[in-house]
Amino acid sequence: MKIIVGLSGGVDSSVATLMLLEQGYDVEALFMKNWDEDDKDGHCTAEQDLSDAQKVADKLGVKLHTINFSADYWEDVFEHFLQEHKKGRTPNPDVLCNQKIKFKVFLEHALSLGADKIATGHYARISHDDGEYQLKTGLDNNKDQSYFLYLLGQEQLSKSLFPLGGISKTEVRAIANKHNLITADKKDSTGICFIGERNFSEFLQTYLPKQQGDIVDENGQFIKHHQGLAFYTIGQRKGLEIGGGFSNSPEPWFVANKRVESNEILVVQGDHQLLYHNTLNTSNLHWIGSQPNLPLSCQAKIRYRQASQDCTIIKQNDCVKVIFKNPQRAITPGQSIVFYNDDICLGGAIIETRNNE
Repeated sequence: MKIIVGLSGGVDSSVATLMLLEQGYDVEALFMKNWDEDDKDGHCTAEQDLSDAQKVADKLGVKLHTINFSADYWEDVFEHFLQEHKKGRTPNPDVLCNQKIKFKVFLEHALSLGADKIATGHYARISHDDGEYQLKTGLDNNKDQSYFLYLLGQEQLSKSLFPLGGISKTEVRAIANKHNLITADKKDSTGICFIGERNFSEFLQTYLPKQQGDIVDENGQFIKHHQGLAFYTIGQRKGLEIGGGFSNSPEPWFVANKRVESNEILVVQGDHQLLYHNTLNTSNLHWIGSQPNLPLSCQAKIRYRQASQDCTIIKQNDCVKVIFKNPQRAITPGQSIVFYNDDICLGGAIIETRNNE
């Protein structure tokens, strides 16, 4: 069986490639470039990543293909990302990137190169039970990436492998060191999918206009001006730069709400009740396998790395409403809520509104 691995120049995809070779597969690799902007301040490391990927491929004796998907990324991921921010929402580009780029255009290109399946360095697992493919969490709870993969379907899972799903990040590093891979001690990539680690507000301001408005407290008292709802997210603390003189409390300030109609940002201090809600409404519902019967008691995450939270999903028009057992902090419209039944990722949806009932 021929497998083409998405080799990014990082340690995870390097070890995934090595593991597939050791398992006896016919392995080739592909490096995707997905961001074409001329970057002078060092945030985009595509050139270095390609060099590292080539060195890993050479050491392992696998052929490395290269492809530029920048136009696809811009049209299918980044434009949506900007439009959502313009609306005052907070999208998750990594989720869309997996659906539209890694498991669509990359998959299609790999199949055209003769691959039977693709593989990536994601920390997740795939199983095939009762005639359906299931997406399961990675065994390393600290690295599990099933949250970002909830938009995959039966066809993508049937054509994909996740070699790292059953091992830990510590083991991955140890394997890379044992085989003297150049990526063994390379720092994990962070930041926006394919774009890199940046000052997020400054980056967005190169694409979105400033729209000054007011930052107010829960009593409507003016605190300072903001430069645009797009540059803030619910639950945010860092970057508000609200000093003393606005209250008698030394507790930090957090964004509790973004009022699109009035272009206001509501901020509160400390672990305030306005940061918590126990229900949310969704759009763009996606189930990985057969749609479960509703109402459904399960678990959900409203952000990556959050511990799974007990909830009940009930049908509401064409989508679902989610009622949490315990109120959730900083539920953020535009972000993804992902549903789980223990270690099985069931699917997910986009958060639209949040309420208290």
